[in-house]
Amino acid sequence: MNNPISTSNLILREISTEDIESIHQLNSIPEVDQFNTLGIPNSIDDTKVIIHSLIQAQIEIPRIRYVWAITSKDNKFMGLIGMNLGKLNYRSAEIWYKLNPIYWNKGYATEALKSVLHFGFNELKLHRIIAGCATENIASMKVLEKSGFIKEAHHRKILPIRGQWIDNYEFAILEEDFHRDKNN
Repeated sequence: MNNPISTSNLILREISTEDIESIHQLNSIPEVDQFNTLGIPNSIDDTKVIIHSLIQAQIEIPRIRYVWAITSKDNKFMGLIGMNLGKLNYRSAEIWYKLNPIYWNKGYATEALKSVLHFGFNELKLHRIIAGCATENIASMKVLEKSGFIKEAHHRKILPIRGQWIDNYEFAILEEDFHRDKNN
Protein backbone atom coordinates (compact mmCIF):
# COMPACT_ATOMS: atom_id res chain seq x y z
CA MET A 1 0.00 0.00 0.00
CA ASN A 2 1.23 3.47 -0.82
CA ASN A 3 1.87 6.14 1.75
CA PRO A 4 -0.81 8.82 1.97
CA ILE A 5 -0.41 11.91 -0.19
CA SER A 6 -0.42 15.07 1.88
CA THR A 7 -1.12 18.59 0.59
CA SER A 8 -1.52 21.87 2.44
CA ASN A 9 -5.20 21.15 3.20
CA LEU A 10 -5.77 17.49 2.38
CA ILE A 11 -4.68 13.94 2.95
CA LEU A 12 -5.27 11.42 0.18
CA ARG A 13 -5.13 7.88 1.46
CA GLU A 14 -6.05 4.65 -0.22
CA ILE A 15 -9.60 3.56 0.51
CA SER A 16 -10.36 0.82 3.01
CA THR A 17 -13.40 -1.07 4.22
CA GLU A 18 -13.86 1.61 6.90
CA ASP A 19 -14.79 4.01 4.07
CA ILE A 20 -17.73 1.99 2.74
CA GLU A 21 -20.43 3.96 4.58
CA SER A 22 -18.89 7.34 3.62
CA ILE A 23 -18.49 6.27 -0.01
CA HIS A 24 -22.07 4.98 -0.11
CA GLN A 25 -23.33 8.30 1.26
CA LEU A 26 -21.24 10.23 -1.29
CA ASN A 27 -22.55 8.14 -4.20
CA SER A 28 -26.12 8.59 -2.96
CA ILE A 29 -26.10 12.41 -3.18
CA PRO A 30 -28.16 13.48 -6.23
CA GLU A 31 -25.80 16.38 -7.09
CA VAL A 32 -22.82 13.99 -7.11
CA ASP A 33 -24.79 11.55 -9.28
CA GLN A 34 -25.69 14.19 -11.89
CA PHE A 35 -22.77 13.23 -14.18
CA ASN A 36 -22.01 9.78 -12.75
CA THR A 37 -22.32 6.83 -15.14
CA LEU A 38 -22.75 4.31 -12.28
CA GLY A 39 -25.90 5.93 -10.92
CA ILE A 40 -27.03 6.03 -7.30
CA PRO A 41 -26.42 2.64 -5.66
CA ASN A 42 -29.51 0.60 -4.81
CA SER A 43 -28.09 -0.45 -1.45
CA ILE A 44 -24.96 -0.38 0.64
CA ASP A 45 -24.37 -3.97 -0.53
CA ASP A 46 -23.90 -2.63 -4.09
CA THR A 47 -21.34 -0.18 -2.75
CA LYS A 48 -19.56 -2.94 -0.81
CA VAL A 49 -19.11 -5.04 -3.97
CA ILE A 50 -17.54 -2.11 -5.83
CA ILE A 51 -15.32 -1.06 -2.92
CA HIS A 52 -14.07 -4.59 -2.26
CA SER A 53 -12.95 -4.88 -5.90
CA LEU A 54 -11.15 -1.53 -5.61
CA ILE A 55 -9.43 -2.62 -2.41
CA GLN A 56 -8.41 -5.92 -4.03
CA ALA A 57 -6.77 -3.89 -6.83
CA GLN A 58 -4.38 -2.41 -4.24
CA ILE A 59 -2.47 -5.70 -4.05
CA GLU A 60 -2.55 -6.73 -7.70
CA ILE A 61 0.70 -6.86 -9.65
CA PRO A 62 1.05 -5.03 -11.90
CA ARG A 63 -0.96 -2.32 -10.23
CA ILE A 64 -3.44 -0.76 -12.64
CA ARG A 65 -5.89 1.08 -10.37
CA TYR A 66 -5.58 3.57 -7.53
CA VAL A 67 -8.44 5.05 -5.51
CA TRP A 68 -7.86 7.53 -2.71
CA ALA A 69 -10.21 8.91 -0.10
CA ILE A 70 -9.89 12.69 -0.05
CA THR A 71 -9.89 13.74 3.60
CA SER A 72 -9.31 16.92 5.53
CA LYS A 73 -6.30 17.17 7.82
CA ASP A 74 -8.61 16.21 10.70
CA ASN A 75 -9.70 13.07 8.78
CA LYS A 76 -13.15 14.21 7.57
CA PHE A 77 -14.13 12.24 4.45
CA MET A 78 -14.60 14.71 1.59
CA GLY A 79 -14.66 12.59 -1.55
CA LEU A 80 -12.76 10.26 -3.85
CA ILE A 81 -10.15 10.53 -6.56
CA GLY A 82 -8.91 7.67 -8.69
CA MET A 83 -6.53 6.77 -11.47
CA ASN A 84 -6.74 3.84 -13.86
CA LEU A 85 -3.55 2.98 -15.73
CA GLY A 86 -3.59 2.13 -19.41
CA LYS A 87 -1.30 -0.19 -21.34
CA LEU A 88 2.19 -0.21 -19.84
CA ASN A 89 4.03 0.81 -23.01
CA TYR A 90 1.76 3.85 -23.44
CA ARG A 91 2.59 5.17 -19.94
CA SER A 92 -0.90 6.63 -19.70
CA ALA A 93 -3.75 6.82 -17.22
CA GLU A 94 -7.25 8.18 -16.79
CA ILE A 95 -8.26 10.10 -13.66
CA TRP A 96 -11.63 10.77 -12.07
CA TYR A 97 -12.84 12.49 -8.92
CA LYS A 98 -15.98 13.26 -6.95
CA LEU A 99 -16.41 15.50 -3.95
CA ASN A 100 -19.23 15.98 -1.48
CA PRO A 101 -21.05 19.20 -2.52
CA ILE A 102 -20.35 20.84 0.85
CA TYR A 103 -16.71 20.99 -0.30
CA TRP A 104 -17.38 22.30 -3.82
CA ASN A 105 -15.96 25.65 -4.98
CA LYS A 106 -13.24 25.75 -2.33
CA GLY A 107 -10.29 24.53 -4.44
CA TYR A 108 -10.14 21.07 -2.88
CA ALA A 109 -10.78 19.15 -6.11
CA THR A 110 -8.00 21.06 -7.86
CA GLU A 111 -5.64 20.52 -4.92
CA ALA A 112 -6.37 16.78 -4.86
CA LEU A 113 -6.06 16.49 -8.65
CA LYS A 114 -2.70 18.27 -8.75
CA SER A 115 -1.35 15.95 -6.06
CA VAL A 116 -2.45 12.87 -8.03
CA LEU A 117 -0.88 14.34 -11.17
CA HIS A 118 2.35 14.78 -9.22
CA PHE A 119 2.16 11.12 -8.16
CA GLY A 120 1.40 9.98 -11.71
CA PHE A 121 4.12 11.94 -13.46
CA ASN A 122 6.85 11.79 -10.80
CA GLU A 123 6.30 8.41 -9.10
CA LEU A 124 4.74 6.33 -11.87
CA LYS A 125 6.63 8.13 -14.66
CA LEU A 126 3.52 8.48 -16.80
CA HIS A 127 3.60 10.32 -20.11
CA ARG A 128 -0.08 11.23 -20.50
CA ILE A 129 -3.11 11.48 -18.20
CA ILE A 130 -6.63 11.93 -19.52
CA ALA A 131 -9.96 12.81 -17.95
CA GLY A 132 -13.46 12.66 -19.37
CA CYS A 133 -16.05 15.24 -18.47
CA ALA A 134 -19.72 15.57 -19.42
CA THR A 135 -20.08 18.65 -21.61
CA GLU A 136 -22.52 20.20 -19.12
CA ASN A 137 -20.20 19.70 -16.13
CA ILE A 138 -18.75 23.22 -16.12
CA ALA A 139 -17.31 22.97 -12.59
CA SER A 140 -15.32 19.85 -13.43
CA MET A 141 -14.02 21.43 -16.64
CA LYS A 142 -12.71 24.37 -14.59
CA VAL A 143 -10.92 21.98 -12.20
CA LEU A 144 -9.27 20.22 -15.14
CA GLU A 145 -8.21 23.46 -16.82
CA LYS A 146 -6.84 24.93 -13.56
CA SER A 147 -4.79 21.73 -13.20
CA GLY A 148 -3.22 22.12 -16.65
CA PHE A 149 -5.43 19.84 -18.74
CA ILE A 150 -6.23 20.76 -22.34
CA LYS A 151 -9.53 19.89 -24.02
CA GLU A 152 -8.69 17.56 -26.93
CA ALA A 153 -11.92 15.94 -28.06
CA HIS A 154 -15.70 16.06 -28.05
CA HIS A 155 -17.32 12.63 -28.00
CA ARG A 156 -20.97 12.64 -28.96
CA LYS A 157 -23.45 10.65 -26.89
CA ILE A 158 -20.87 8.42 -25.19
CA LEU A 159 -21.86 8.55 -21.50
CA PRO A 160 -24.85 6.45 -20.36
CA ILE A 161 -26.39 8.58 -17.61
CA ARG A 162 -29.89 7.87 -16.25
CA GLY A 163 -31.12 6.27 -19.47
CA GLN A 164 -29.78 8.97 -21.80
CA TRP A 165 -26.64 9.28 -23.87
CA ILE A 166 -24.63 12.36 -22.88
CA ASP A 167 -21.82 14.12 -24.75
CA ASN A 168 -18.34 14.11 -23.22
CA TYR A 169 -15.21 16.21 -23.54
CA GLU A 170 -11.86 14.50 -23.26
CA PHE A 171 -9.08 16.45 -21.58
CA ALA A 172 -5.41 15.50 -21.38
CA ILE A 173 -2.18 16.64 -19.80
CA LEU A 174 1.29 15.49 -20.83
CA GLU A 175 4.28 15.08 -18.54
CA GLU A 176 6.00 18.01 -20.29
CA ASP A 177 2.95 20.24 -19.68
CA PHE A 178 2.92 19.28 -16.00
CA HIS A 179 6.64 19.87 -15.48
CA ARG A 180 6.50 23.18 -17.37
CA ASP A 181 3.82 24.54 -15.02
CA LYS A 182 5.68 26.02 -12.04
CA ASN A 183 2.53 25.79 -9.82
CA ASN A 184 2.87 22.01 -9.45
